[in-house]
Amino acid sequence: MTDSAAGNPAGNAGAGPGGNAPGGPAGAPEGAAGNQPPQPPVPPPYPPSTVPGQQPGDRPAVVPADADHALEIGRTHFPPVGSPDGPVSLFVHEFDEGYLIHAGWPAPEDPTAPPATPGGSNIVINKANGDVTSVPNFPPESAIEVYRQWYRPGTP
Repeated sequence: MTDSAAGNPAGNAGAGPGGNAPGGPAGAPEGAAGNQPPQPPVPPPYPPSTVPGQQPGDRPAVVPADADHALEIGRTHFPPVGSPDGPVSLFVHEFDEGYLIHAGWPAPEDPTAPPATPGGSNIVINKANGDVTSVPNFPPESAIEVYRQWYRPGTP
């Protein structure tokens, strides 16, 4: 295995003949060569993902039992309700394939002004397997239609 495969971004840079640190005899510990300061340890390799397509730290999918359970799962994907710049409420729309969760935002001070932060997204939690999919911040019927076009089971 090479140093780069072990997570050393520098590879073998600075290594002398035989892969030793410059100025050190073969088999000598790092930093034992003359008056050179000890070298920092090689960082550990990145942890491999245990499931293909899943990043380390991803939560396993939870299948919602009902609309209230879907809302509870959906809360983890939005800022806390009532927080500064957060939603004032979360809403659930149940449909045949899942639950659409979308945020209710406070009314703007000036309704004729453009939104301060345009965009955003809603999520859909699949009833069959708990997959969470982000969809655009469209009205519910349009967001559900986009979900039906985009969703492919088993793809991240």
